[in-house]
Amino acid sequence: MSARRDVEPRSVPKKAQGQWALGYREPLNKNEQGKKDDDPLNVRQRILDIYSKQGFDSIDPGDLRARFRWFGLYTQRQEGIPGGKTATLEPEELDAEYFMLRVRIDGGALTAQQLAVVADISSTYGRDVADVSDRQNVQLHWIRVEDVPAIWEKLEAVGLSTTEACGDCPRVMLGCPLEGVATDAVLDAGPALRATVDKYVGDPRFSNLPRKFKTSISGCASHCTNHEINDVAFVGVVGPDGTPGFDVWVGGGLSTNPRFAERLGVFVTSEEVPEVWEGVVSIFRDYGYRRSRNHARIKFLMADWGPEYFRQTLETEYLGRALPDGPAPESSPSHRDHVGVVPQVDGLVAIGATTRAGRTSGTALAGLAALAEKYGRGAGGPRVRLTAQQGVVVLDIHPDDADTVVDELRGLGYEARPSAFRRGTIACTGIEFCKLALVETKGRAEAIREEMERRLPDFDTPVTINVNGCPNSCARFQVADIGFKGMITKGADGADSEAFQVHLGGQMGTEAEFGRKFRGLKVTAAEAPDYIERVLTGYLERREGGEPFAAYVSRADEAWLL
Repeated sequence: MSARRDVEPRSVPKKAQGQWALGYREPLNKNEQGKKDDDPLNVRQRILDIYSKQGFDSIDPGDLRARFRWFGLYTQRQEGIPGGKTATLEPEELDAEYFMLRVRIDGGALTAQQLAVVADISSTYGRDVADVSDRQNVQLHWIRVEDVPAIWEKLEAVGLSTTEACGDCPRVMLGCPLEGVATDAVLDAGPALRATVDKYVGDPRFSNLPRKFKTSISGCASHCTNHEINDVAFVGVVGPDGTPGFDVWVGGGLSTNPRFAERLGVFVTSEEVPEVWEGVVSIFRDYGYRRSRNHARIKFLMADWGPEYFRQTLETEYLGRALPDGPAPESSPSHRDHVGVVPQVDGLVAIGATTRAGRTSGTALAGLAALAEKYGRGAGGPRVRLTAQQGVVVLDIHPDDADTVVDELRGLGYEARPSAFRRGTIACTGIEFCKLALVETKGRAEAIREEMERRLPDFDTPVTINVNGCPNSCARFQVADIGFKGMITKGADGADSEAFQVHLGGQMGTEAEFGRKFRGLKVTAAEAPDYIERVLTGYLERREGGEPFAAYVSRADEAWLL
Protein backbone atom coordinates (compact mmCIF):
# COMPACT_ATOMS: atom_id res chain seq x y z
CA MET A 1 0.00 0.00 0.00
CA SER A 2 1.34 3.42 -0.92
CA ALA A 3 1.73 6.06 1.78
CA ARG A 4 -0.82 8.85 1.59
CA ARG A 5 -0.81 12.20 3.34
CA ASP A 6 -3.94 13.69 4.87
CA VAL A 7 -6.04 15.43 2.26
CA GLU A 8 -8.71 18.11 2.37
CA PRO A 9 -12.04 18.04 0.56
CA ARG A 10 -12.24 19.73 -2.82
CA SER A 11 -14.74 22.22 -1.46
CA VAL A 12 -17.05 22.79 1.50
CA PRO A 13 -20.66 24.00 1.16
CA LYS A 14 -21.03 27.65 2.05
CA LYS A 15 -23.97 26.97 4.36
CA ALA A 16 -25.20 24.10 6.47
CA GLN A 17 -26.70 21.24 4.47
CA GLY A 18 -28.37 19.34 7.29
CA GLN A 19 -25.47 16.92 7.74
CA TRP A 20 -25.99 14.80 10.84
CA ALA A 21 -22.27 14.34 11.48
CA LEU A 22 -21.89 18.11 11.79
CA GLY A 23 -24.65 18.39 14.35
CA TYR A 24 -27.53 19.43 12.11
CA ARG A 25 -30.25 17.09 13.34
CA GLU A 26 -33.33 19.27 12.93
CA PRO A 27 -35.23 18.38 9.73
CA LEU A 28 -34.93 21.02 7.00
CA ASN A 29 -37.78 19.89 4.75
CA LYS A 30 -41.02 17.95 4.81
CA ASN A 31 -39.42 14.68 3.74
CA GLU A 32 -36.83 14.80 6.51
CA GLN A 33 -39.50 15.67 9.07
CA GLY A 34 -41.60 12.71 8.00
CA LYS A 35 -38.72 10.29 8.42
CA LYS A 36 -37.90 11.73 11.85
CA ASP A 37 -41.53 11.47 12.95
CA ASP A 38 -41.65 7.74 12.26
CA ASP A 39 -39.23 5.21 10.80
CA PRO A 40 -40.72 4.39 7.38
CA LEU A 41 -40.18 0.68 8.03
CA ASN A 42 -42.99 0.90 10.60
CA VAL A 43 -45.57 1.55 7.89
CA ARG A 44 -45.72 -2.14 7.07
CA GLN A 45 -47.74 -2.89 10.19
CA ARG A 46 -50.20 -0.08 9.46
CA ILE A 47 -50.73 -1.46 5.97
CA LEU A 48 -51.49 -4.87 7.45
CA ASP A 49 -53.63 -3.72 10.37
CA ILE A 50 -55.41 -0.60 9.09
CA TYR A 51 -55.09 0.43 5.45
CA SER A 52 -55.66 -2.95 3.84
CA LYS A 53 -58.82 -3.33 5.92
CA GLN A 54 -60.20 0.22 5.68
CA GLY A 55 -59.17 0.99 2.09
CA PHE A 56 -57.43 3.75 0.17
CA ASP A 57 -59.28 6.66 1.80
CA SER A 58 -57.99 5.64 5.24
CA ILE A 59 -54.32 6.11 4.33
CA ASP A 60 -52.51 8.93 6.09
CA PRO A 61 -50.98 11.29 3.45
CA GLY A 62 -47.55 11.05 5.08
CA ASP A 63 -47.66 7.31 4.63
CA LEU A 64 -49.28 7.36 1.19
CA ARG A 65 -46.79 9.62 -0.60
CA ALA A 66 -43.69 8.87 1.44
CA ARG A 67 -43.38 5.90 3.78
CA PHE A 68 -45.24 3.47 1.48
CA ARG A 69 -42.22 3.67 -0.82
CA TRP A 70 -40.08 1.78 1.68
CA PHE A 71 -42.21 -1.22 0.77
CA GLY A 72 -42.20 -0.68 -2.97
CA LEU A 73 -45.53 1.15 -3.24
CA TYR A 74 -46.06 4.29 -5.34
CA THR A 75 -49.46 5.72 -6.09
CA GLN A 76 -50.30 5.30 -9.75
CA ARG A 77 -51.14 8.20 -12.04
CA GLN A 78 -54.81 8.94 -12.50
CA GLU A 79 -55.91 7.96 -15.99
CA GLY A 80 -56.47 10.69 -18.55
CA ILE A 81 -54.31 13.42 -16.98
CA PRO A 82 -52.11 14.86 -19.76
CA GLY A 83 -48.43 15.62 -19.37
CA GLY A 84 -49.00 19.35 -19.40
CA LYS A 85 -50.76 18.99 -16.03
CA THR A 86 -47.97 17.02 -14.32
CA ALA A 87 -46.33 20.00 -12.64
CA THR A 88 -49.49 22.02 -11.99
CA LEU A 89 -51.73 19.63 -10.08
CA GLU A 90 -51.56 18.78 -6.40
CA PRO A 91 -50.41 15.24 -5.50
CA GLU A 92 -53.91 14.16 -4.51
CA GLU A 93 -55.20 15.24 -7.92
CA LEU A 94 -52.67 13.02 -9.67
CA ASP A 95 -53.17 9.97 -7.43
CA ALA A 96 -55.23 7.05 -8.61
CA GLU A 97 -56.48 4.61 -6.00
CA TYR A 98 -54.05 2.02 -7.34
CA PHE A 99 -50.37 1.41 -6.81
CA MET A 100 -47.28 0.45 -8.68
CA LEU A 101 -45.68 -2.33 -6.66
CA ARG A 102 -41.96 -2.98 -7.11
CA VAL A 103 -40.75 -6.48 -6.27
CA ARG A 104 -37.21 -6.42 -4.94
CA ILE A 105 -35.02 -8.85 -6.92
CA ASP A 106 -31.39 -8.34 -5.92
CA GLY A 107 -28.98 -9.36 -8.65
CA GLY A 108 -32.00 -10.06 -10.85
CA ALA A 109 -31.86 -13.62 -9.48
CA LEU A 110 -35.03 -15.73 -9.51
CA THR A 111 -35.88 -19.38 -9.27
CA ALA A 112 -38.56 -20.57 -11.64
CA GLN A 113 -40.86 -20.95 -8.63
CA GLN A 114 -40.29 -17.35 -7.57
CA LEU A 115 -40.92 -16.08 -11.10
CA ALA A 116 -44.12 -18.10 -11.27
CA VAL A 117 -45.35 -16.41 -8.09
CA VAL A 118 -44.54 -12.93 -9.46
CA ALA A 119 -46.39 -13.88 -12.65
CA ASP A 120 -49.42 -15.07 -10.69
CA ILE A 121 -49.54 -11.82 -8.71
CA SER A 122 -49.46 -9.82 -11.94
CA SER A 123 -52.29 -11.84 -13.45
CA THR A 124 -54.40 -12.04 -10.30
CA TYR A 125 -53.98 -8.55 -8.87
CA GLY A 126 -52.34 -6.39 -11.55
CA ARG A 127 -54.42 -6.78 -14.72
CA ASP A 128 -51.68 -8.98 -16.22
CA VAL A 129 -49.27 -6.04 -16.68
CA ALA A 130 -45.61 -6.37 -15.69
CA ASP A 131 -42.52 -4.31 -16.41
CA VAL A 132 -38.90 -5.42 -16.15
CA SER A 133 -36.97 -2.36 -14.99
CA ASP A 134 -33.34 -1.47 -15.69
CA ARG A 135 -32.72 -2.03 -11.97
CA GLN A 136 -33.51 -5.78 -12.28
CA ASN A 137 -36.88 -5.39 -10.56
CA VAL A 138 -40.34 -6.38 -11.71
CA GLN A 139 -42.87 -3.57 -11.43
CA LEU A 140 -46.56 -4.42 -11.19
CA HIS A 141 -49.46 -2.03 -11.68
CA TRP A 142 -53.14 -1.69 -10.74
CA ILE A 143 -52.44 -2.97 -7.23
CA ARG A 144 -55.06 -2.22 -4.53
CA VAL A 145 -53.97 -1.64 -0.95
CA GLU A 146 -56.56 -4.22 0.10
CA ASP A 147 -54.57 -6.89 -1.76
CA VAL A 148 -51.10 -6.00 -0.47
CA PRO A 149 -51.08 -8.40 2.53
CA ALA A 150 -51.99 -11.35 0.31
CA ILE A 151 -49.32 -10.30 -2.20
CA TRP A 152 -46.68 -10.05 0.53
CA GLU A 153 -47.66 -13.45 1.84
CA LYS A 154 -47.22 -15.00 -1.61
CA LEU A 155 -43.86 -13.31 -2.16
CA GLU A 156 -42.45 -14.08 1.26
CA ALA A 157 -43.45 -17.74 0.96
CA VAL A 158 -40.84 -18.06 -1.82
CA GLY A 159 -38.19 -15.79 -0.33
CA LEU A 160 -39.06 -12.53 -2.08
CA SER A 161 -40.19 -9.18 -0.69
CA THR A 162 -40.79 -5.52 -1.49
CA THR A 163 -38.79 -4.25 1.51
CA GLU A 164 -36.86 -1.08 0.64
CA ALA A 165 -37.60 -1.50 -3.05
CA CYS A 166 -38.07 2.31 -3.07
CA GLY A 167 -37.52 5.15 -0.60
CA ASP A 168 -34.52 6.87 0.98
CA CYS A 169 -32.78 3.61 1.71
CA PRO A 170 -30.58 0.91 0.11
CA ARG A 171 -32.52 -0.08 -2.97
CA VAL A 172 -32.11 -3.25 -5.02
CA MET A 173 -28.47 -4.25 -5.49
CA LEU A 174 -27.49 -5.01 -9.06
CA GLY A 175 -25.52 -8.10 -10.07
CA CYS A 176 -24.53 -9.75 -13.32
CA PRO A 177 -27.22 -12.19 -14.53
CA LEU A 178 -24.46 -14.66 -15.38
CA GLU A 179 -22.84 -14.45 -11.94
CA GLY A 180 -21.41 -17.85 -11.09
CA VAL A 181 -21.65 -19.30 -14.61
CA ALA A 182 -19.92 -16.79 -16.92
CA THR A 183 -16.82 -18.11 -18.66
CA ASP A 184 -15.06 -14.74 -18.66
CA ALA A 185 -15.97 -13.36 -15.22
CA VAL A 186 -13.26 -11.87 -13.04
CA LEU A 187 -14.85 -13.59 -10.04
CA ASP A 188 -18.23 -14.76 -8.78
CA ALA A 189 -19.63 -11.75 -6.93
CA GLY A 190 -22.85 -13.52 -5.96
CA PRO A 191 -21.77 -14.45 -2.42
CA ALA A 192 -20.67 -10.88 -1.63
CA LEU A 193 -23.92 -9.46 -2.99
CA ARG A 194 -26.10 -11.91 -1.06
CA ALA A 195 -24.16 -11.35 2.16
CA THR A 196 -24.62 -7.59 1.85
CA VAL A 197 -28.33 -7.86 1.11
CA ASP A 198 -28.95 -10.33 3.92
CA LYS A 199 -27.12 -8.21 6.48
CA TYR A 200 -28.39 -4.72 5.72
CA VAL A 201 -31.71 -4.64 3.86
CA GLY A 202 -34.37 -3.70 6.40
CA ASP A 203 -31.79 -2.56 8.96
CA PRO A 204 -33.21 0.54 10.74
CA ARG A 205 -29.69 2.04 10.86
CA PHE A 206 -29.98 2.65 7.13
CA SER A 207 -33.70 3.28 6.67
CA ASN A 208 -33.27 7.05 6.85
CA LEU A 209 -30.72 8.10 4.24
CA PRO A 210 -30.72 11.57 2.64
CA ARG A 211 -32.06 10.05 -0.61
CA LYS A 212 -32.14 6.71 -2.42
CA PHE A 213 -28.95 4.66 -2.54
CA LYS A 214 -28.12 2.42 -5.50
CA THR A 215 -25.56 -0.38 -5.38
CA SER A 216 -23.97 -2.76 -7.85
CA ILE A 217 -21.71 -5.69 -6.95
CA SER A 218 -20.46 -7.59 -9.95
CA GLY A 219 -17.62 -9.63 -11.36
CA CYS A 220 -18.86 -9.27 -14.94
CA ALA A 221 -16.16 -8.76 -17.57
CA SER A 222 -18.62 -6.69 -19.63
CA HIS A 223 -19.54 -4.46 -16.65
CA CYS A 224 -23.22 -5.02 -17.39
CA THR A 225 -24.41 -3.43 -14.13
CA ASN A 226 -23.18 0.01 -15.18
CA HIS A 227 -20.90 0.83 -12.27
CA GLU A 228 -20.31 4.35 -13.56
CA ILE A 229 -23.81 5.51 -12.58
CA ASN A 230 -24.37 3.79 -9.23
CA ASP A 231 -24.01 5.44 -5.82
CA VAL A 232 -21.53 2.71 -4.92
CA ALA A 233 -20.21 -0.05 -7.14
CA PHE A 234 -17.91 -2.98 -6.49
CA VAL A 235 -16.24 -3.90 -9.78
CA GLY A 236 -14.39 -7.16 -10.26
CA VAL A 237 -10.60 -6.82 -10.65
CA VAL A 238 -7.51 -8.94 -10.15
CA GLY A 239 -5.54 -7.63 -7.17
CA PRO A 240 -1.83 -6.91 -6.91
CA ASP A 241 -1.01 -10.47 -5.80
CA GLY A 242 -3.21 -12.13 -8.41
CA THR A 243 -6.20 -12.60 -6.11
CA PRO A 244 -9.56 -11.51 -7.55
CA GLY A 245 -11.50 -8.88 -5.62
CA PHE A 246 -13.13 -5.52 -6.19
CA ASP A 247 -12.37 -1.96 -7.18
CA VAL A 248 -14.73 0.53 -5.47
CA TRP A 249 -16.49 3.39 -7.27
CA VAL A 250 -18.61 6.03 -5.52
CA GLY A 251 -20.83 8.94 -6.53
CA GLY A 252 -22.45 8.07 -9.83
CA GLY A 253 -25.97 9.01 -10.86
CA LEU A 254 -28.02 10.59 -13.63
CA SER A 255 -31.29 12.54 -13.30
CA THR A 256 -31.11 16.33 -13.73
CA ASN A 257 -27.45 16.55 -12.61
CA PRO A 258 -25.69 13.58 -14.20
CA ARG A 259 -22.32 12.54 -12.84
CA PHE A 260 -20.06 9.54 -13.31
CA ALA A 261 -18.74 7.72 -10.24
CA GLU A 262 -15.10 8.00 -9.23
CA ARG A 263 -12.68 5.32 -8.12
CA LEU A 264 -11.54 5.31 -4.51
CA GLY A 265 -8.42 3.44 -5.62
CA VAL A 266 -8.77 0.66 -3.05
CA PHE A 267 -8.76 -3.13 -3.34
CA VAL A 268 -11.47 -4.99 -1.44
CA THR A 269 -11.80 -8.76 -1.04
CA SER A 270 -15.15 -10.53 -1.35
CA GLU A 271 -15.28 -11.01 2.40
CA GLU A 272 -14.74 -7.29 3.00
CA VAL A 273 -17.55 -6.10 0.70
CA PRO A 274 -20.32 -5.93 3.35
CA GLU A 275 -18.14 -3.97 5.78
CA VAL A 276 -16.91 -1.52 3.14
CA TRP A 277 -20.44 -1.13 1.77
CA GLU A 278 -21.60 -0.30 5.31
CA GLY A 279 -18.86 2.29 5.62
CA VAL A 280 -19.79 4.02 2.36
CA VAL A 281 -23.51 4.10 3.08
CA SER A 282 -22.80 5.31 6.63
CA ILE A 283 -20.82 8.25 5.25
CA PHE A 284 -23.82 9.07 3.07
CA ARG A 285 -26.19 8.82 6.04
CA ASP A 286 -24.02 10.98 8.30
CA TYR A 287 -22.48 13.50 5.88
CA GLY A 288 -25.02 13.52 3.05
CA TYR A 289 -26.84 16.74 2.27
CA ARG A 290 -30.36 16.82 3.71
CA ARG A 291 -31.33 20.46 3.20
CA SER A 292 -32.50 20.16 -0.42
CA ARG A 293 -33.90 17.01 -2.01
CA ASN A 294 -32.35 18.11 -5.30
CA HIS A 295 -28.84 17.90 -3.81
CA ALA A 296 -29.25 14.97 -1.44
CA ARG A 297 -27.63 12.20 -3.51
CA ILE A 298 -24.12 10.99 -2.65
CA LYS A 299 -22.83 12.27 -6.01
CA PHE A 300 -23.02 15.84 -4.68
CA LEU A 301 -21.00 14.90 -1.61
CA MET A 302 -18.41 13.18 -3.80
CA ALA A 303 -18.22 16.21 -6.09
CA ASP A 304 -17.37 18.39 -3.08
CA TRP A 305 -15.10 15.93 -1.28
CA GLY A 306 -13.28 14.12 -4.07
CA PRO A 307 -12.26 10.44 -3.92
CA GLU A 308 -9.10 10.96 -1.83
CA TYR A 309 -10.91 12.70 1.02
CA PHE A 310 -13.82 10.25 0.78
CA ARG A 311 -11.37 7.34 1.07
CA GLN A 312 -9.60 8.96 4.00
CA THR A 313 -12.91 9.44 5.84
CA LEU A 314 -13.97 5.87 5.10
CA GLU A 315 -10.73 4.44 6.43
CA THR A 316 -10.24 6.63 9.50
CA GLU A 317 -13.80 7.22 10.75
CA TYR A 318 -15.65 4.07 9.66
CA LEU A 319 -13.30 1.15 9.02
CA GLY A 320 -10.53 1.98 11.47
CA ARG A 321 -7.90 0.71 9.07
CA ALA A 322 -6.33 1.52 5.73
CA LEU A 323 -7.32 -0.39 2.62
CA PRO A 324 -4.66 -1.44 0.12
CA ASP A 325 -4.35 0.36 -3.18
CA GLY A 326 -5.81 -1.55 -6.08
CA PRO A 327 -5.95 -1.61 -9.86
CA ALA A 328 -8.58 -0.16 -12.14
CA PRO A 329 -10.88 -2.53 -14.05
CA GLU A 330 -10.00 -3.76 -17.49
CA SER A 331 -11.29 -1.73 -20.44
CA SER A 332 -15.03 -1.47 -20.40
CA PRO A 333 -17.36 -1.77 -23.42
CA SER A 334 -20.07 0.78 -24.02
CA HIS A 335 -22.72 -1.69 -25.18
CA ARG A 336 -23.44 -4.27 -22.52
CA ASP A 337 -25.90 -7.09 -22.35
CA HIS A 338 -26.08 -10.87 -22.33
CA VAL A 339 -28.40 -11.39 -25.27
CA GLY A 340 -28.18 -14.60 -27.28
CA VAL A 341 -26.86 -18.09 -26.55
CA VAL A 342 -23.93 -17.74 -24.15
CA PRO A 343 -21.67 -20.63 -22.98
CA GLN A 344 -21.51 -21.37 -19.26
CA VAL A 345 -18.52 -22.71 -17.37
CA ASP A 346 -20.23 -26.09 -16.89
CA GLY A 347 -20.89 -26.82 -20.56
CA LEU A 348 -24.51 -25.68 -20.45
CA VAL A 349 -25.64 -22.40 -21.99
CA ALA A 350 -27.52 -19.31 -20.85
CA ILE A 351 -29.99 -17.70 -23.25
CA GLY A 352 -30.56 -13.98 -22.93
CA ALA A 353 -33.50 -12.23 -24.57
CA THR A 354 -35.00 -8.78 -24.86
CA THR A 355 -38.41 -7.63 -23.74
CA ARG A 356 -40.39 -4.97 -25.59
CA ALA A 357 -38.83 -1.91 -23.93
CA GLY A 358 -39.34 -3.56 -20.56
CA ARG A 359 -43.02 -4.33 -20.97
CA THR A 360 -44.24 -7.89 -20.53
CA SER A 361 -47.15 -9.60 -18.77
CA GLY A 362 -47.91 -12.02 -16.01
CA THR A 363 -48.96 -14.55 -18.63
CA ALA A 364 -45.61 -14.25 -20.42
CA LEU A 365 -43.66 -14.43 -17.15
CA ALA A 366 -45.56 -17.60 -16.23
CA GLY A 367 -44.58 -19.02 -19.60
CA LEU A 368 -40.96 -18.05 -18.95
CA ALA A 369 -41.02 -19.81 -15.59
CA ALA A 370 -42.50 -22.92 -17.17
CA LEU A 371 -39.87 -22.85 -19.92
CA ALA A 372 -37.12 -22.70 -17.30
CA GLU A 373 -38.72 -25.62 -15.46
CA LYS A 374 -38.90 -27.65 -18.67
CA TYR A 375 -35.40 -27.03 -20.02
CA GLY A 376 -33.26 -25.94 -17.07
CA ARG A 377 -30.62 -28.53 -16.21
CA GLY A 378 -28.90 -26.87 -13.26
CA ALA A 379 -28.25 -28.95 -10.16
CA GLY A 380 -29.80 -26.25 -7.97
CA GLY A 381 -33.06 -26.11 -9.91
CA PRO A 382 -34.33 -23.95 -12.79
CA ARG A 383 -33.18 -20.34 -12.74
CA VAL A 384 -34.06 -17.09 -14.50
CA ARG A 385 -32.28 -13.75 -14.32
CA LEU A 386 -33.34 -10.19 -15.09
CA THR A 387 -30.87 -7.73 -16.58
CA ALA A 388 -30.03 -4.05 -16.21
CA GLN A 389 -31.05 -3.64 -19.85
CA GLN A 390 -34.68 -4.70 -19.17
CA GLY A 391 -34.02 -8.20 -20.47
CA VAL A 392 -34.33 -11.78 -19.25
CA VAL A 393 -31.87 -14.69 -19.14
CA VAL A 394 -32.67 -18.39 -18.74
CA LEU A 395 -29.76 -20.31 -17.22
CA ASP A 396 -28.58 -23.91 -17.44
CA ILE A 397 -29.89 -24.96 -20.87
CA HIS A 398 -28.41 -27.95 -22.66
CA PRO A 399 -26.83 -26.79 -25.95
CA ASP A 400 -29.00 -29.26 -27.89
CA ASP A 401 -32.11 -27.46 -26.60
CA ALA A 402 -30.89 -23.94 -27.36
CA ASP A 403 -32.70 -23.41 -30.67
CA THR A 404 -35.94 -24.77 -29.24
CA VAL A 405 -35.69 -22.45 -26.23
CA VAL A 406 -34.96 -19.48 -28.50
CA ASP A 407 -38.13 -20.26 -30.48
CA GLU A 408 -40.25 -20.71 -27.38
CA LEU A 409 -38.95 -17.46 -25.92
CA ARG A 410 -40.00 -15.71 -29.12
CA GLY A 411 -43.48 -17.11 -28.72
CA LEU A 412 -43.66 -15.50 -25.28
CA GLY A 413 -42.54 -12.10 -26.60
CA TYR A 414 -38.86 -12.42 -25.67
CA GLU A 415 -36.31 -12.21 -28.49
CA ALA A 416 -32.92 -13.92 -28.18
CA ARG A 417 -31.87 -13.02 -31.73
CA PRO A 418 -33.05 -9.42 -31.95
CA SER A 419 -32.42 -6.69 -34.45
CA ALA A 420 -30.04 -3.92 -33.38
CA PHE A 421 -33.09 -1.78 -32.60
CA ARG A 422 -34.91 -4.40 -30.54
CA ARG A 423 -31.68 -5.13 -28.67
CA GLY A 424 -30.90 -1.52 -27.84
CA THR A 425 -34.25 0.10 -27.01
CA ILE A 426 -35.40 0.66 -23.42
CA ALA A 427 -38.03 2.92 -21.90
CA CYS A 428 -39.16 4.11 -18.49
CA THR A 429 -42.70 3.67 -17.17
CA GLY A 430 -43.97 6.90 -18.73
CA ILE A 431 -47.23 8.75 -18.40
CA GLU A 432 -49.31 5.57 -18.47
CA PHE A 433 -48.59 5.03 -14.76
CA CYS A 434 -45.97 7.52 -13.51
CA LYS A 435 -47.00 10.79 -11.84
CA LEU A 436 -43.74 12.51 -12.80
CA ALA A 437 -43.93 11.72 -16.50
CA LEU A 438 -44.76 14.22 -19.23
CA VAL A 439 -45.10 11.85 -22.19
CA GLU A 440 -45.96 8.26 -23.10
CA THR A 441 -42.91 6.00 -23.41
CA LYS A 442 -43.48 2.25 -23.63
CA GLY A 443 -45.74 2.29 -26.66
CA ARG A 444 -43.70 5.09 -28.21
CA ALA A 445 -40.47 3.13 -27.86
CA GLU A 446 -42.08 0.08 -29.46
CA ALA A 447 -43.44 2.15 -32.34
CA ILE A 448 -39.99 3.65 -32.93
CA ARG A 449 -38.37 0.23 -32.82
CA GLU A 450 -40.81 -1.31 -35.28
CA GLU A 451 -40.51 1.61 -37.66
CA MET A 452 -36.72 1.56 -37.60
CA GLU A 453 -36.67 -2.16 -38.31
CA ARG A 454 -38.86 -1.48 -41.33
CA ARG A 455 -36.83 1.48 -42.59
CA LEU A 456 -33.30 0.23 -41.81
CA PRO A 457 -33.63 -3.56 -41.79
CA ASP A 458 -29.91 -4.17 -42.38
CA PHE A 459 -28.57 -1.77 -39.75
CA ASP A 460 -25.44 -3.57 -38.62
CA THR A 461 -24.05 -1.93 -35.49
CA PRO A 462 -25.13 -1.74 -31.83
CA VAL A 463 -27.20 1.32 -31.02
CA THR A 464 -29.09 2.29 -27.89
CA ILE A 465 -32.34 4.26 -28.08
CA ASN A 466 -33.50 5.22 -24.59
CA VAL A 467 -36.94 6.79 -24.20
CA ASN A 468 -37.59 8.74 -21.01
CA GLY A 469 -40.81 10.40 -19.90
CA CYS A 470 -39.27 13.21 -17.82
CA PRO A 471 -35.86 14.66 -16.79
CA ASN A 472 -35.25 12.07 -14.06
CA SER A 473 -33.53 9.61 -16.43
CA CYS A 474 -34.95 6.31 -15.19
CA ALA A 475 -34.21 5.08 -18.73
CA ARG A 476 -30.71 6.64 -18.79
CA PHE A 477 -31.20 9.00 -21.74
CA GLN A 478 -27.91 10.86 -21.08
CA VAL A 479 -25.79 7.75 -21.71
CA ALA A 480 -27.62 6.44 -24.79
CA ASP A 481 -26.50 6.67 -28.40
CA ILE A 482 -29.87 8.33 -28.96
CA GLY A 483 -31.55 9.56 -25.80
CA PHE A 484 -35.02 11.07 -25.75
CA LYS A 485 -36.13 13.17 -22.76
CA GLY A 486 -39.87 13.78 -22.69
CA MET A 487 -41.20 17.31 -22.73
CA ILE A 488 -44.34 19.24 -23.62
CA THR A 489 -44.33 21.78 -26.45
CA LYS A 490 -47.00 23.96 -27.98
CA GLY A 491 -48.25 22.98 -31.42
CA ALA A 492 -49.16 25.43 -34.19
CA ASP A 493 -52.69 25.58 -32.79
CA GLY A 494 -51.40 26.38 -29.29
CA ALA A 495 -52.30 22.98 -27.92
CA ASP A 496 -49.90 20.89 -25.85
CA SER A 497 -47.93 18.34 -27.82
CA GLU A 498 -45.69 15.47 -26.70
CA ALA A 499 -42.07 15.94 -27.76
CA PHE A 500 -38.53 14.93 -26.89
CA GLN A 501 -35.32 16.77 -26.24
CA VAL A 502 -32.57 14.85 -28.04
CA HIS A 503 -29.26 13.70 -26.53
CA LEU A 504 -26.78 12.06 -28.91
CA GLY A 505 -23.63 10.00 -28.47
CA GLY A 506 -23.82 9.23 -24.78
CA GLN A 507 -22.13 6.09 -23.55
CA MET A 508 -20.66 4.31 -20.57
CA GLY A 509 -17.45 2.33 -20.56
CA THR A 510 -13.83 3.34 -20.97
CA GLU A 511 -14.85 6.30 -23.15
CA ALA A 512 -17.79 7.28 -20.95
CA GLU A 513 -19.42 10.61 -21.73
CA PHE A 514 -22.81 12.20 -21.59
CA GLY A 515 -24.69 12.75 -24.81
CA ARG A 516 -24.50 15.98 -26.79
CA LYS A 517 -27.57 18.17 -26.76
CA PHE A 518 -28.25 21.05 -29.06
CA ARG A 519 -29.99 24.31 -28.29
CA GLY A 520 -33.50 24.20 -29.57
CA LEU A 521 -33.30 20.64 -30.91
CA LYS A 522 -36.46 18.79 -30.09
CA VAL A 523 -38.64 16.46 -32.07
CA THR A 524 -42.30 15.71 -31.66
CA ALA A 525 -43.21 12.17 -30.82
CA ALA A 526 -44.59 11.69 -34.33
CA GLU A 527 -41.33 12.98 -35.87
CA ALA A 528 -39.03 10.71 -33.84
CA PRO A 529 -38.72 7.88 -36.41
CA ASP A 530 -37.96 10.38 -39.21
CA TYR A 531 -35.30 12.03 -37.07
CA ILE A 532 -33.63 8.75 -36.09
CA GLU A 533 -33.63 7.53 -39.68
CA ARG A 534 -32.02 10.76 -40.86
CA VAL A 535 -29.27 10.70 -38.22
CA LEU A 536 -28.49 7.00 -38.58
CA THR A 537 -28.45 7.18 -42.36
CA GLY A 538 -25.92 10.00 -42.10
CA TYR A 539 -23.86 7.86 -39.76
CA LEU A 540 -23.87 4.93 -42.19
CA GLU A 541 -22.75 7.22 -45.00
CA ARG A 542 -19.98 9.04 -43.08
CA ARG A 543 -18.62 6.56 -40.54
CA GLU A 544 -14.97 5.65 -40.78
CA GLY A 545 -14.27 1.92 -40.71
CA GLY A 546 -15.96 0.30 -37.73
CA GLU A 547 -16.48 3.61 -35.95
CA PRO A 548 -19.18 3.35 -33.24
CA PHE A 549 -22.08 5.77 -33.37
CA ALA A 550 -20.95 7.63 -30.22
CA ALA A 551 -17.50 8.24 -31.71
CA TYR A 552 -19.10 9.52 -34.91
CA VAL A 553 -21.28 11.93 -32.93
CA SER A 554 -18.28 13.28 -31.04
CA ARG A 555 -16.65 14.46 -34.31
CA ALA A 556 -19.78 15.17 -36.35
CA ASP A 557 -20.67 18.60 -37.65
CA GLU A 558 -23.73 19.87 -35.87
CA ALA A 559 -25.61 20.05 -39.17
CA TRP A 560 -25.27 16.27 -39.56
CA LEU A 561 -27.15 15.72 -36.31
CA LEU A 562 -30.07 18.13 -36.63
